[in-house]
Amino acid sequence: MSRFLIPAAIEDAPAASQPLLTAVKAQLGSAPNLFRLVSLSPAALEGYVGLMGALGKGDLPAPTRERIALAIAEVNGCDYCLSAHTYLGKHLAKLDDAEMTANRSGASNDPRADGAVRFAVAVATARGHVTEDALQAVRLAGYDDAQVIEMVLHVALNTWTNYINEVAKTDIDFPIMTARKAA
Repeated sequence: MSRFLIPAAIEDAPAASQPLLTAVKAQLGSAPNLFRLVSLSPAALEGYVGLMGALGKGDLPAPTRERIALAIAEVNGCDYCLSAHTYLGKHLAKLDDAEMTANRSGASNDPRADGAVRFAVAVATARGHVTEDALQAVRLAGYDDAQVIEMVLHVALNTWTNYINEVAKTDIDFPIMTARKAA
């Protein structure tokens, strides 16, 4: 049970958050618990939705973004995000079960994406203090500096959602997945 009183519907959220929640619902078909939780702070919701939108315009394709989200949710032991990104990975990014299992283990079955996932996990586990070898490996996988910067920002954004869901103990509103480990 959530530690926060999550608005049950868009209309129950603060007025300043309602237009953003309506936009989320239009895009996803619903306003998941995470978004309604964050809506308690209209500023936080605006920042979250804005950053997601900006990163969606970046160079990393949606499947790679979902792979990173799965890996980081596993690293941080966040069942809510693991559940959400398993659903999104399967239904939106069209990742298969074997790929998502590899992502949860910090890898990918796709050679190029493997470089991104491994680097993202290195960023998360080293808290940004990655080795020169880790940076060279992601570059050898074919990523440029701009894409590496986007990867770091995806790690930060996913870590934030992992943390807010763990602080709040957000009720999972996706098919439930359970993390195997936590950092």
